[in-house]
Amino acid sequence: MSQTMKPITAAAKLGIYLPAAPAEFQSSPITRDELDALRDNPPEWLVELRRNGPFPRDVVAAKLGVSRSGLVRGGITEALTADQIGELIANPPRWLHVERDVHQKVIAERERIKAANKED
Repeated sequence: MSQTMKPITAAAKLGIYLPAAPAEFQSSPITRDELDALRDNPPEWLVELRRNGPFPRDVVAAKLGVSRSGLVRGGITEALTADQIGELIANPPRWLHVERDVHQKVIAERERIKAANKED
């Protein structure tokens, strides 16, 4: 018997927004073998979700170069599509500039701490 996971876990591993997945995927436990099969030979619905979204917040944050908290501070609380993300990138609002700067500073500080810890 293969180990199973909840649909929300499988969706996270696939980088998709669970409510946008087919009902069958949302309502059934997924085995590791099934997850591997979805990764190796994705069905059209998965290809489409990965291409156009809607995307979960962690994916949206990564595409915009901000943290998930930065999305919330910017008023983004829902999943976004590729077109919506593209619009934000093409015409970035002030909050996006601010949050990108904040995110880059946090990353730089983490790297500085990591490097300092290696020296010790």
